[in-house]
Amino acid sequence: MAEYPDDLREQVEDYLEGIRFSQIPPTEGLEEAMRYSLLAGGKRIRPVLALATARSIGLDPERVLPAAASLELIHTYSLIHDDLPAMDDDELRRGMPTSHVKFGENIAILAGDALFAEAIHLFAEEQTGHPAAVLAALRELIVAAGVGGMVGGQYIDVTEFDAAAKGDWGAAVNLNASRLREMHSLKTGRLIAASVGVVLTLGETPEAETIPYRRFADELGVLFQIVDDILDVTGSDEELGKPSGSDERHGKLTYVSAYGLDKARELASESHQKARAALEGARPRTDDLIRITDFIHTRHT
Repeated sequence: MAEYPDDLREQVEDYLEGIRFSQIPPTEGLEEAMRYSLLAGGKRIRPVLALATARSIGLDPERVLPAAASLELIHTYSLIHDDLPAMDDDELRRGMPTSHVKFGENIAILAGDALFAEAIHLFAEEQTGHPAAVLAALRELIVAAGVGGMVGGQYIDVTEFDAAAKGDWGAAVNLNASRLREMHSLKTGRLIAASVGVVLTLGETPEAETIPYRRFADELGVLFQIVDDILDVTGSDEELGKPSGSDERHGKLTYVSAYGLDKARELASESHQKARAALEGARPRTDDLIRITDFIHTRHT
């Protein structure tokens, strides 16, 4: 597996550990549920991408920690809701009981809702920079998380699964295979792209200089999803921290189900090459971004 910028991950972990949510005793249980999922570990790819982007454009990574943490709060909220019985109905996440298993569905829903709200609060309260740049960056994050991004992609995924579950397999596969990349660019790719774009905006990077970074980020989101689909088939329960094969059990359209395992691996290699090639037009210090790209391509979990 490729080397990972663990120094940036450790910065993220330390910052996340210091965040508190509850202001009064009656809501301490909600904070416990929020922190249970938030601090469950992982490689923190989205916030690490943000810090790596900052370093690449000459910003101190510490300066964008509030924005990076906001990205992780939103990502965590999406995982909590994805795991719910009404969605993917998963009982394990990163080797631990999922939020609704641990705390109940009602608390899990509230924990996800609260994490999203607190992400916006954290960004608005703690992120420094020119006010116009902070506002523009926050707008980019919110758009990436909403109907034009992650939630919209999740909606498409849910409705496609519903079509398949009702027996209309041919219609679902024929319709979705042709726009699989589009769906995943919303569901997964937009928040990954925002991890780069938000920092470019905070750094007031000239528009022409953002182009290679944004091309890189778009392709990285595709790479992440293809590899995720491959791992759902090839990874073990222990490696994934959750039962493997969940996509197949839920009738999900994936790169593997649409194209086959070998072709999916080819597509992953192509996206990996395109992501790295995009960085050739970026500023000189892209080592951390390259490491993240290589890690995503070769990861096992």
